[in-house]
Amino acid sequence: MLQASALAQYLKTSAAALGFDLAGITRPTAVRHHSVFNAWVAAGRHGAMGYLATERALEVRRDPRRLYPACRSILVVAANYAPAPQYQTAPWQMDLAAYALGQDYHEVLSDRLRRLVADLEAQVGRPVGHRIYTDTGPVMERELAQQAGLGWIGRNTCLIHPRRGSYLFLAEVLLDLDLPSDPPFKPDRCGSCRRCVEACPTGCILPDRTLDARRCISYLTIELRGRIPLELRPAIGSWGFGCDLCQQVCPWNLCFATPTGDPAFQPPALLRWPRALDFLRLTPEKIQLDLRHSPLRRARRSGLVRNAAIVAGNLRDPAAPPALAVLLERETDPDLREAAAWALGRFPGKSGQT
Repeated sequence: MLQASALAQYLKTSAAALGFDLAGITRPTAVRHHSVFNAWVAAGRHGAMGYLATERALEVRRDPRRLYPACRSILVVAANYAPAPQYQTAPWQMDLAAYALGQDYHEVLSDRLRRLVADLEAQVGRPVGHRIYTDTGPVMERELAQQAGLGWIGRNTCLIHPRRGSYLFLAEVLLDLDLPSDPPFKPDRCGSCRRCVEACPTGCILPDRTLDARRCISYLTIELRGRIPLELRPAIGSWGFGCDLCQQVCPWNLCFATPTGDPAFQPPALLRWPRALDFLRLTPEKIQLDLRHSPLRRARRSGLVRNAAIVAGNLRDPAAPPALAVLLERETDPDLREAAAWALGRFPGKSGQT
């Protein structure tokens, strides 16, 4: 069996071979920002994401060992998902968050980490107790990543690496192995820059470096069910699923982010130049066929069609009114009919009714 330091290096080398761009190791300790998270929940800024506010979720986030008592070290990895510019240039295009252009990262990263653990077990000659997470459990991922030396938590709440930017998927493996830690990343390199704050059309980035999710376009277009508040719809602009505005203006991305070459994160045909019109006509069968392994499934058909209607109204896509009219007349979901009526009302000479 390798010594602990050699085993830690083996893990990082294996992670790179599996497609991870960054890897670091930290100890399971009490989470420093747990009180900030609790205050954020207490203020109701998590919106309708009730799973964040359960008693168990709040308690477990306090310390990774409450989630996995046998944990002695944590491997934190990151994978680049920065988009290629040509995916954002077509006329009347509906914008999608870059993380959602490829396959579902939960599936991709978890599968890679399971392979990594299998390789690790071959090295140590025994089963290794572990838990794998990638935005799938009550884990303070960005804080763990900072403790493992992968970057700092920026003003926009994203983890930022000084040579790779912030288009990074994060994942963790809680291990029962005692491995040496990497030094934490201590500098805050956002400085006085406020480009992300100024770019946010809904003003969801708060002075305490948290987000009011209730105003965040990503929350509104992904997590929120039902109707999006009327006063926030124009600010959604062309974003049909998620939002990258605070990342697009970040100097660390403008200078250092490079498009991912990972085959798993390349967009299928439907998502290369998406248009609201394509999503207004979305059927359950098309979701199953074209979006089977896509993160877009999280918003469900109701959310995707609702969002497409709002985008069509904001962009005033000249091809959209007939599809909106069909939606208004034939759709059984009252929230989708309302969104279609609102969108039709954004076109000169058009009107709709709920």
